[in-house]
Amino acid sequence: MPEAAASSLNGSVTHNDSDKDQMPSMGFLDHLEELRKRIVYSIIAIAVGFFACWGYAERIYGVMQRPIMDALARNHLSAKLVYVNPTEPFNLYLKVGLMAGLFVTSPFVLYQIWCFISPGLYRHEKRYVLPFMVSTIGLFLAGGYFGYKVVLPQALVFLIGYGKDFQPMITLSEYSSLFLTLIVGMGIIFEMPILVFFLALMGIVSAGWMWHNIRYSVLGIFVVAAIVSPTPDILNMCIFAAPMLGLYVLSTAIAWLVHPNQRKKRAEKKNS
Repeated sequence: MPEAAASSLNGSVTHNDSDKDQMPSMGFLDHLEELRKRIVYSIIAIAVGFFACWGYAERIYGVMQRPIMDALARNHLSAKLVYVNPTEPFNLYLKVGLMAGLFVTSPFVLYQIWCFISPGLYRHEKRYVLPFMVSTIGLFLAGGYFGYKVVLPQALVFLIGYGKDFQPMITLSEYSSLFLTLIVGMGIIFEMPILVFFLALMGIVSAGWMWHNIRYSVLGIFVVAAIVSPTPDILNMCIFAAPMLGLYVLSTAIAWLVHPNQRKKRAEKKNS
């Protein structure tokens, strides 16, 4: 019996040591130093990306203004934007260069975020780094592309066509603000599965709860679509809501896969 107890004690110590090896401890000052280092690396990367993209700011803005140019041309209006301040074009290209630099360096910035939080994770949890980065960037790109190709052109055609009896004077700053708000907003909306993944992984939400409350979720989705849609018509609201409904169904499936109860059931079934 003493030998068994000693063996059990040794096993427990070995298991605890293994856990310590998997998740190294860091002091408060170490966390602050690590955070400072990651922020500095991210700022340097964004600055390099900004200067690299600033030289292509005119070409990038040419792509950005294509939807408004097409909408104006379809309504037989002058396809040219205006500005009311001499510094507006210069500031616009600065903003375009900064946003493009942030976009280009976003994988590196996300990696720095992961490097900061990874010391607090177990070894088996660190395998999520590649799927996390790929899915986060991929979903954001998909949302931005959907907004650029579908939502923004439809909204501009409706708005400009509705006021075609008047002479439009659309400024550079107004259009760029609308463009960035819509594109970034759609990219953030498409990150819904990532948010649900982490909430379900921690057991905060479950697939059953999401499915049980789907009626309220559909209502909430259409309310959000009505708020973020730049036009008041039903068609554009439905265009906004359709991908969110699909993402909600996908998020429900993800919640079912990663929820602790389901993972426990699969582990028990595998062991039996």
